[in-house]
Amino acid sequence: MKKKDTRILLVDDEPDILEILDYNISAEGYQVKRAKNGLEALAKAKDWNPHLVLLDVMMPEMDGIETCEQLRKNPNLSELVIVFLTARSEDYSQVAGLEAGADDYITKPIKPKVLLSKIKAILRRFKAESSKNYFEIGDLTVNREEYNVIYKGQELNLPRKEFELLSLLASKPQKVFEREEILDKVWGNEVVVGGRTIDVHIRKLREKIGDKHFKTIKGVGYKYVV
Repeated sequence: MKKKDTRILLVDDEPDILEILDYNISAEGYQVKRAKNGLEALAKAKDWNPHLVLLDVMMPEMDGIETCEQLRKNPNLSELVIVFLTARSEDYSQVAGLEAGADDYITKPIKPKVLLSKIKAILRRFKAESSKNYFEIGDLTVNREEYNVIYKGQELNLPRKEFELLSLLASKPQKVFEREEILDKVWGNEVVVGGRTIDVHIRKLREKIGDKHFKTIKGVGYKYVV
């Protein structure tokens, strides 16, 4: 992804910090928007769908921890990278932020050049993780480019939605995918489907790959187990 296509949302209640961040990150070629509190950040993230959010912890209206938790509940933002901006003395905020679903944190104050380097590294890391087209998990091999699945040495001929569902779950073993996220990523806006549609496809995959690999998290969703 080119810089000019990368959207970064800055969230901080201090105008001076927002100004400095915006100036330096925009000058590097990224698209930038600002939010002065958590509530404004949620609204802009929903409408703008940023790739990265730089999020302050201590803010009015809604602090950074709660904002992060709310962002993670939005299935349409499942690929969003969230990075906290924390003061060097806020060790508790770093831990709380990661527990709330943040991907990383940056301690401030930080020099603009160092900040830009960190942003590049973070985006590069998560782009690499999200763009894997070939992966092996135990006895399972998935090749997205060739639309191919091999399990215990045998090639499986899966219908498109079964392939996409398996590919999604197996891309991050042990991660619990919520039903809303599964529906959005596998079915999108193609048709109106319900939760039972997921259950039926999971049942078919269990018949072909084995029940032990698919764990139901009651009231939440599913995960792939190696």
